Amino acid sequence: MKNGRAKINASGIYYRELNRMIREAIAAGEQEIELIGVNGQRYIADGIKQKVMIIIDGVPGNDLSAFMDGPTVIVNANAQDGVGNTMNDGKVIIHGDAGDVIGYGMRGGKVFIKGNVGYRVGIHMKSYKDQVPVIIVGGKAVDFFGEYMAGGILILLGLTCPNNQSIVGNYLGTGMHGGQIFVRGKVEKHQLGAEVGIQEIGPQDHKLIEPLLREYCEDFNLDYNESMSRPFIKLVPVSHRPYGRLYAY
Repeated sequence: MKNGRAKINASGIYYRELNRMIREAIAAGEQEIELIGVNGQRYIADGIKQKVMIIIDGVPGNDLSAFMDGPTVIVNANAQDGVGNTMNDGKVIIHGDAGDVIGYGMRGGKVFIKGNVGYRVGIHMKSYKDQVPVIIVGGKAVDFFGEYMAGGILILLGLTCPNNQSIVGNYLGTGMHGGQIFVRGKVEKHQLGAEVGIQEIGPQDHKLIEPLLREYCEDFNLDYNESMSRPFIKLVPVSHRPYGRLYAY
């Protein structure tokens, strides 16, 4: 460790020990921490509040950046499930694919994923005070994208998919009662949850997503114009209390 930078070889290290080493490096004043040989260790960057950068070479395990409140985490490979669980602030940049339940209960910060994602991405995502969480996925998603979403912004790009291929699965926005979902391309009505409707995006929507997409493209060295080469649709909740009748007497 020197000059505000640290390199930690995580190969063969138990996740608790690795996370202890990361926190010790931060306490020692390191501003940038590179982890090499990561192979499924869980809970990396969880609950960390300092504005540090953590670079991960390898595949981190579940709940990367859970409850995180400040750091920037760069993953130079894939990531497993639960990235950004209840994340409050900071940024996660994943150069590969990610698993299921990304951004569960996320209430601030950004998660940028270059590749594909699994099930239930953005589930229970919410805004908190003046914080608006953002998840941008460059590939495609499967079922329950934006499930029970209460706030924030989800953007699905499908950059690697042919024009006529669906980039999202079924039950899109099921239980959604807040927030906004933007999908680049077509969505069929049968793919939607009963609680959402489709709108064409307008000037205010473009103003909202343009800086986010420019930032995303800059992080992954992508062509911004390509990301805008197909029209977007916007999904919004048709009710802010979709299950109210279930509990009304």
